[in-house]
Formats: sequence, structure tokens, C-alpha cells
Amino acid sequence: MLNIVLFGPPGAGKGTQSAKLIEQYGLIHLSTGDIFRANIKGGTELGTLAKQYIDNGQLVPDEVTIGMLSNEVKKNVDAKGFIFDGFPRTQAQAKALDNLLESMQTEITLMLALEVAEDELRKRLLLRGKDSGRADDQDPAVIQKRIDVYNAETMPVKDYYTTQRKYRGIDGIGEIETIFKALCEAIDGSGIGN
Repeated sequence: MLNIVLFGPPGAGKGTQSAKLIEQYGLIHLSTGDIFRANIKGGTELGTLAKQYIDNGQLVPDEVTIGMLSNEVKKNVDAKGFIFDGFPRTQAQAKALDNLLESMQTEITLMLALEVAEDELRKRLLLRGKDSGRADDQDPAVIQKRIDVYNAETMPVKDYYTTQRKYRGIDGIGEIETIFKALCEAIDGSGIGN
């Protein structure tokens, strides 16, 4: 089973590359944001619990998020693998994800990280905000806050996967197809993507 954590700061191109990887390798896309919305809309027990935290401006606790992810993974037991998008964001979440996958006799294959300099991220996000109308991509102060939170809270996950020798940094600047080719080479080089 090919299980990938797609990693990178806001504006690195994860959404674009994720769609291409899903098509190339036949993976299931697991986005925590999508899973939260579906559970809340569906009125599930975990969705109701998550909504209470979200409505109070709090982060959804790891055990609730892992519960939702676990349900999604178990719905797709015959999958070729998964791309985890937006998770894990902390080392504690990475450990919880390892435990979940281990219970299913599988593991994370690779963490693929799109590496992009901060000045390029700011440019991309401002451009995306102009094109898409996303308010969070139009305010330079909000953009910087998102980058700062990523650096402080999410970047340590890199160390977790580096220790496991699963981290692969990919230059996220260049043509979309060139970046995609580099991602595919990292997967195919792992011996599992074939």
C-alpha cells in the first residue's frame, strides 16, 4: 500500500500536485478539512463533537480527528493507498497516524514536502487571493501569520519523518509538470509506487 503525507506551507502547490498524484497512482485523497465538513454535514457523532470545538474557535482534538480518519481509511480497505492532506500537523498526530496504520498492517511510505521560499509563498498566495477571492489569501498579515504558524507548529513533523528516513524534500518552484516528475521519481524510487 502506498501511503503519502503531502507536506508543505500554504501556497506550496499541494492541491495541484495532490490531484495529479491521485490520478497517477490511484490513491484515495484524505483531506481533514473535507472529512470534517462531511461529518458535520452528515450529523455523525464525531462531526457533532468537532463542530462544538470549531464553533468555539478551538482546534479539534487529535483523538476526534484520528477517529474520523480511521473511519475513512476503514471504508477503503481495498485502496491502493492514501494521500494524507492537512494531516498530520504535529508530531503527536504523526504518531497517532502511525498507530492507526499499524493496526491495519501498513505504514506511511513517504512524506513528500514541497519546499518553497517564503517570499515566493507570499507572492503566490496574494495572486491566488486575487484570482479566487479567498479572503485569507488577500491580506499580507494573515498570509504571514499562516506561514509563521506552519513554521512553528507543523514544520517539526519533518523531523519525525526524517528520523524514519521517509522524508523527501522536493523543490516546489518551477513548472507544474517538472515538480510532478520529481514527486513521481521520489515515489518510484521508494520501490512501492510501481
